[in-house]
This record gives sequence, C-alpha cells and structure tokens, in this order.
Amino acid sequence: MLSRSAERLYWLARYLERTENTARLISSTMNLIYDLPFGVEMGWQNLLQICAVEAAFHQSHKNSSEQNIIKFLVADLDNPSSLLSSLCFARENIRTSRELMPDEAWEQVNEMYLYAHKNLELLNSRRGRVVFLQEILRGCQRFTGFVSGAMSRSDSYRFICIGRHIERADMTTRILDFNSVLLAENRSHKMREYESILWVNLLKSLSALLMYRQHVRQRIRGEDVLSFLLKSPDFPGAVHYCLLEIDACIKKLPNAEVLHEPLAKLEQQILDIHLENAAPLDLHEILDSLQSEFNQLHQLIVETWFYNRNAVEG
Repeated sequence: MLSRSAERLYWLARYLERTENTARLISSTMNLIYDLPFGVEMGWQNLLQICAVEAAFHQSHKNSSEQNIIKFLVADLDNPSSLLSSLCFARENIRTSRELMPDEAWEQVNEMYLYAHKNLELLNSRRGRVVFLQEILRGCQRFTGFVSGAMSRSDSYRFICIGRHIERADMTTRILDFNSVLLAENRSHKMREYESILWVNLLKSLSALLMYRQHVRQRIRGEDVLSFLLKSPDFPGAVHYCLLEIDACIKKLPNAEVLHEPLAKLEQQILDIHLENAAPLDLHEILDSLQSEFNQLHQLIVETWFYNRNAVEG
C-alpha cells in the first residue's frame, strides 16, 4: 500500500480515539463534579490540564466557566485538540482513504460528523451535553466494532490498530497523571474523605471498573488503580496492553525491525515501575517520561513508514 495511505489510516484511528477519549473525559468530569460536595478541589479547569490546552484556552477566554470550557473542548475549531476538530480530521482522513475500507466505515464517520455539526446547540444545557456526548461515544464504538469485525487483518487494518493504541496509551497516562495528585500528602481532609469516589470515577471514565474488580479483587486504592491501568496485559485500556497490540501489528509490517528494540524497552520500563509509596512528584515524572517515549515511538513510526516512500509501497 502507499505510504501516504498508511499515514491517513494511522491518523484516522488516532483522531477517532482522541474524539472518544475527549467525550469520555468530559462525561466523567460532569458526573464527578455533580457527585462531589462543594469545597472538594476538583473543577472544570482540571480538564484543560489533562488535555494540555490550558494556555491556549486562556489566550481566547478570560472566564474559566463551565460553559466556556465545554465549548472550547468540544466545539472550538480553533482548538486542534477539540472533539469537533478531531472528528473533522478523522473524516478527512477516511474520505481520502475510502478505497481501503468498507463503505460502511465511511458512512459511520460521516454520520457522526454530521450529527456533531447539527447538534452543537445541545451543549448549552447539561442534559443536552449528556445526550450529545453519549451519541459521540456510541458512534466511535460502532466504528471500532465494525472495523474489527469487517476488515481483513491486512496492512490497512494494522495501521489503524497502531494509531488507535498509541493514542489510547498516551491518553491513559495523561488521565493517570492528573489523578496522581490525589495521592499527595498535602491533600485536604475533604479530598481524603471522598478519595474512593474519585478513583471509582477514574475507572468508570475508562470503562474499567468491572474489570478492575475482577482482576484486582481488592478495595479500590489509588496505587492499585494506577498499577492496573499501567501494567495489565489483558485490559484494552491499559498502557501495557496497548503496547502489546502495537507490537503484534508491527511484527507483520515491512521494515519493522527498527521498532522492535525501542518497543521492548518501553514495555519493560512500564513493568518495572514501582508504585508502592511513590511520591506524587515521582509519579508525575514517570508518567511524563512515558508520554515522551510515546512521542518518540510515534516519530519512529513516521520515519519508518510515512517518510520512507519505499517502506510500504514495496
């Protein structure tokens, strides 16, 4: 296949995964803020930190209100990380790759795009936001399920799989990085009192609560949640699982030998993380380092298959 086609499929998957994760984050934050009592140090500003768009938001908004933050993260096309921007980028990538995918795949992404554009007024009310975000989540999940069941395990599918899992691993570390502050010794008494609610919400945001309880079989503690979402080889939202999926895909692609060693080192780095009694600052540095490693892995993928025109055209 053409390297430019491989790149489009890779980014299609990344942007759709980003769309789904943005919807998940906003939905879970809404649920959390409405469940917690006034005075617990959680708010909409935290969403900007997770998505690394705090500076960009304040350049265009003086008021960090719930309404402004929601619209910036969902509907602002000037924000390249917004849900609508990610959906637009995904639609453009699949539109120019239709010959590589079943027609229904294009139809699902296009319908989701049209729905989002036609229903932005739902964001003006809390009830409307719930409806809007649930429909976007269902649309992303329908696409993922359809592709999984309707596409041959060809190079086209493998690039989609690689893009999806590198984006998912990156977002999981960002969510964990934000929630790691809950372990801080200087957290307030109220934060300590409602800490279990916060960790339950984190698991729910990644659809991981039931699987956590089945695999860990202990009461919900921050250290156990972090370990499960970093190291589990069986849960699809865990960082280790994502790397295993990427590894399985690249083994069947041409010119992949350059990625084998870096990927193996990254997997071992995750398994070697010790979370017992880890200080919040140490944990932040660990997660920040992982995000840098994912970016380097992305650069290797780009250089191996997208900039090297002979790599996948052979």
